[in-house]
Amino acid sequence: MELHPVTQLIRTQIEQTGEKEHSSPLFLTSSFCFDNAESMRATFADETDENIYSRFSNPNVDEFVQRICILEQAEDGFATASGMSAVFASFMALLKSGDHLLICRSVFGSTHTVVAKYLPKYGIEYTYVEADRIESWEAEIKSNTKMIYLETPTNPGLDIIDLEAVSKLKEKYNLILNVDNCFATPVSQKPICLGADLVVHSATKWIDGQGRVLGGVVVGKKELINEIYLFCRATGPSLSPFNAWLLSRSLETLDVRMERHAANALFIASELEGHKELAWVKYPFLPSHPQYEIARKQMRDGGGILCFELKGGLEKGRQFLNRLRLLSLTANLGDTRSIASHPASTTHAKLTEEERAAVGITPGLIRISIGLEHRDDILFDITQALDN
Repeated sequence: MELHPVTQLIRTQIEQTGEKEHSSPLFLTSSFCFDNAESMRATFADETDENIYSRFSNPNVDEFVQRICILEQAEDGFATASGMSAVFASFMALLKSGDHLLICRSVFGSTHTVVAKYLPKYGIEYTYVEADRIESWEAEIKSNTKMIYLETPTNPGLDIIDLEAVSKLKEKYNLILNVDNCFATPVSQKPICLGADLVVHSATKWIDGQGRVLGGVVVGKKELINEIYLFCRATGPSLSPFNAWLLSRSLETLDVRMERHAANALFIASELEGHKELAWVKYPFLPSHPQYEIARKQMRDGGGILCFELKGGLEKGRQFLNRLRLLSLTANLGDTRSIASHPASTTHAKLTEEERAAVGITPGLIRISIGLEHRDDILFDITQALDN
């Protein structure tokens, strides 16, 4: 019988050892042995796919990648030590001096730093385009444009980008479409099914789901992943076997966790809409969201992030955070515990005021990562901080 992807994921494991374990064992080893000189020679010559060294491959890492590929419906993948190393590898393995990157302006602060500060040092050009004006993107494509990179939903403004529309553009000009799917997760959105060539994740967030370990992964077309593998094999941003083992276990509950995260987030966003202290509330599955119809078309649910704008700006933002009693103040998201952050002074603080304004990061913007606590308790803490 044909199994559902979630079932396939849970049942895809490392081959059982002689101990007959039910859960995959942990392979904490830096290197692997060979039976004889010939098998060692053949493996180093890429004639076999045996393990050599955990910087190249490891059974725990391979299991994690296979499971992500099942969820994303990708041909192949490679896991890295963090989300940003996955993003960086997807650029550096496939772009060269003289190439041009078309990138949506609304991206994570560290991604912006990599693109604006470091890619030019390697002779790679870039042009920012606006998330809400896809019709203007084609005019920015040049003869040397090689890749389109975007997030959807975007961090932290939750803009939704029509992946089918961007896919038509990349097909017309034979470009690589590279999508950061971290906020939606592979159970809520599948960019490859909508035309993406590559998908990157910070597995540190929802995939781990408990704020324990760092990890990243990039999946997609086999020929592109091979280039990324060769780059990472040489440069070494490898995922540790222990982190891979934890992340692989977390994937088994991702589907049910995201159902709860998304249900909590939609409830709280709906309850907060119209609050006297808020200028607006934004969540992909709220009908008031500017790209609500696109979100409903390409996402299973709205994910676990919502944001709102406090009347009163920067000082009100600080006061709000200081008055929270339950929600955590930490530099993360996608945890079982709800988290509040103020992007203007944290994740996007290195951007200039003009750059923040250009991506919709206003002084009073608050981002909430909705956890798995009871929804009434999360709502009570947010509203008491607003009302006080």
